[in-house]
Amino acid sequence: MYDILDISLAPSGRDKIDWVRDNMPLLRSYEEEFSKTRPFEGIRLALSIHLEAKTAYLCKVLLAGGAEMFVTGSNPLSTQDDVAAALAECGINVFARYGVTSDEYQAHLRKVIAAAPQIIIDDGGDLVHLIHTEFPQLLPNVIGGCEETTTGILRLHAMEKAGALRFPMIAVNDADCKHLFDNRYGTGQSVWDGINRTTNLIVAGKNVVVAGYGWCGKGVAMRAKGLGAKVYVTEVDPVKALEAFMDGFTVLPMDEAAALGDFFVTVTGCCDVITARHFEKMKDGAILCNAGHFNVEVDVATLAAMAVEQKVRRKNIVGYRLPDGRRINVLAEGRLVNLAAGDGHPAEIMDMSFAIQAMGALYLVQNNRGKTMPAGVIPVPREIDRDVAMRKLRFSGLSIDTLTEKQRDYLGSYDV
Repeated sequence: MYDILDISLAPSGRDKIDWVRDNMPLLRSYEEEFSKTRPFEGIRLALSIHLEAKTAYLCKVLLAGGAEMFVTGSNPLSTQDDVAAALAECGINVFARYGVTSDEYQAHLRKVIAAAPQIIIDDGGDLVHLIHTEFPQLLPNVIGGCEETTTGILRLHAMEKAGALRFPMIAVNDADCKHLFDNRYGTGQSVWDGINRTTNLIVAGKNVVVAGYGWCGKGVAMRAKGLGAKVYVTEVDPVKALEAFMDGFTVLPMDEAAALGDFFVTVTGCCDVITARHFEKMKDGAILCNAGHFNVEVDVATLAAMAVEQKVRRKNIVGYRLPDGRRINVLAEGRLVNLAAGDGHPAEIMDMSFAIQAMGALYLVQNNRGKTMPAGVIPVPREIDRDVAMRKLRFSGLSIDTLTEKQRDYLGSYDV
């Protein structure tokens, strides 16, 4: 069962999945184990993550473990149609096409939830929100779920605080092997991959404004500095602002940064980060993009209303000419630039994030089939984080020291 663009695109999608599989040894190791033990036999698993090759390989790993998969994307512009076709070809229920309307996107989410999943793997919280609001009769089926990203975790905590969350959700984003690597190194590289591929412009010598200095913002700023840019950081958190300052970046409000930037990258997870008053101050030719989950950080609708002309200047670049002649360029409609205008995080990085996802789903199946765990947001068990880290070290050809019994006693004693 599928709703995709064209099944004949599958050979290209298979090639992409095979390429990332060769570069994701962690997931390969779990695939080998799951294919023998079949821990997800009889489990219906719903997944909504940006539907490109790395996500597709995670789906195949879970399928090898016996799961009946129901899959869609988590962003209308990040689905790769050939990858979706390859998943449909191998028997996965997939509902996703590139460039769908908002209504079509929601329809695909509903088809996934209508399958009455027992495990939910979400990216941004759309599936969890939908099952609670439109399919409450299916809530008793749910064993639990895993959330991939910061924005989704924020939504889950809001639901938990309101007493609305009805099953346990593992905060995959908060695992050390996820946010310390995916959010920093993955976002840092993939954002600039997307920008450079789309604009074909040099970064060295330019002014880059990074809005938000969480783990993702740290990565974006670090890579911009490495490319030779002068980096400005805007923040609302005084501690993060001080950290950016100590890391060597200029910290100032967006109202001041707006006049300085050649490139703007929003990475806050909040709405209205760049709005009308900022557009009024920007240089002619300024380039705006977003690396937060939803397309609410750059107020593109207001920019369009201010403009006297809109023009597609290159693929994934729309130029908005303002009444005074200045042109402001927006990449990928203000959606996730690293996925809507690129291939997302490198395979080796997503290997770690998706290993956490796979093991989180396994943990729920093994520990909550009897529904003994309380509803709410729960951390990734430490043993999962450690197992992923140790495997990653081994596959990287690295090893570490082990504490002796004397050292363990020393660290555990107060009488030293």
